[in-house]
Amino acid sequence: MISEPKTDRASTAQHDTRHTQELLELRDAYVSNAVSHSTRIVADRARGAELWDVDGRRYLDFAGGIGTLNIGHAHPAVIEAIATQAHKLTHTMFGVALYEPYIRLSEELAHLTPGNFAKKTVLVNSGAEAVENAIKVARAATGRPRIVSFTNAFHGRTNLTMALTYKDRPYKHGFGPLPEADIVRLPQPYLYRPAFPGNEVQGCLDALEEVLARHSGEIAAIIFEPVQGEGGFIPAPESWMQGVAALAKAHDVVLIADEIQTGFGRTGRWFAVEHAGIEPDLVVTAKSLAGGMPLGAVTGRAELMDAPCVGGLGGTFGGNPVSCAAALAVIHVMRSEGIIGRAVEIGELIQDRFDTWQQELPIIGDVRGLGAMVAMELVRDRDTKAPADTETGAVIQEATRNGLILIRAGTFDNVIRVLVPLVATHDQVTEGLDILESALRTVTA
Repeated sequence: MISEPKTDRASTAQHDTRHTQELLELRDAYVSNAVSHSTRIVADRARGAELWDVDGRRYLDFAGGIGTLNIGHAHPAVIEAIATQAHKLTHTMFGVALYEPYIRLSEELAHLTPGNFAKKTVLVNSGAEAVENAIKVARAATGRPRIVSFTNAFHGRTNLTMALTYKDRPYKHGFGPLPEADIVRLPQPYLYRPAFPGNEVQGCLDALEEVLARHSGEIAAIIFEPVQGEGGFIPAPESWMQGVAALAKAHDVVLIADEIQTGFGRTGRWFAVEHAGIEPDLVVTAKSLAGGMPLGAVTGRAELMDAPCVGGLGGTFGGNPVSCAAALAVIHVMRSEGIIGRAVEIGELIQDRFDTWQQELPIIGDVRGLGAMVAMELVRDRDTKAPADTETGAVIQEATRNGLILIRAGTFDNVIRVLVPLVATHDQVTEGLDILESALRTVTA
């Protein structure tokens, strides 16, 4: 039996003049309509895996800030680190006066990221900015212009990262021209919707090998996501990742792993490429790196990271000391609280429930994921695999009404993904899954 979402009366009393409706009216009047939001929730505060709106209504958060909250909302260690650093120093611009948190975090990332070789880091503000800088590093190191990206990829919303991204609407629509002449788009394995039926992995590797053979003197880097996030939580087969790494090495091409959504424990390892045992030349991180604070990083081979000219990398707010302090706290929490092991447990719990529903509900065409990065793809017909995009939206709305925050993904907008904080309790995960099951049954009925 699913209980009604709890209401915090004290919180309601504190917000009796600025309730949800008033704030939504102000949002509609003063915030660009181009800024989307998947719910009409106006958040007031959050802890762990729970969030309360300005009217005091409680929600379970299965979106996790789109993967930025692996250690949960407002973790006490992160709050303390932020407050301590803010009292000491909030900004100098690292290019003007150095500060310890930037240096200490770069040291930590050198030890954490895969690869038994000397590494260096540049810190920036976001995932998209990190991707941009990884491309700059690869081009500076190789002297080549072109980048290989893949179908269903998402790498950001800046001009270059839009070109790397696969999906047009809403990410690229109306924003051209984009620098797509230097982007080579190739298929990445999607086992549920294969581009090469019969041998999807080998077909994708053959396509990559052909391009590298014909254009190796032009290609600077290959960038990929070990689990495609916005593309629909599509895990890259380990054999494909290993094949890509071998081809990159054979053709002297820089291999960039975009671990922005997969990194920092989400898949049951520090980084998702560890499942395949590969060592990318550059690893791009952001999202859960700093527990909700804006921070991104490029970490990789020292000789590559030193290739750009002095002053070629950086930015005014990149590697802000408060964000760096938060990231150092995140790493400490992950080590001390067994967060990575918890990701495996949560992932198994979600996967088991999803698999059970798939046997009973024809709308669930595919269940997939890695660790606690799990999703279901909804279809109107299992034979044709026609995407159930409208139904996906209806399930998410029904779940929201009953106290569960969810978000969709996928090139066809028909994938329900779960990014619940890894500090969520067993009871919280089960409660959220109960709400989701009820929503699925209500919509399909």
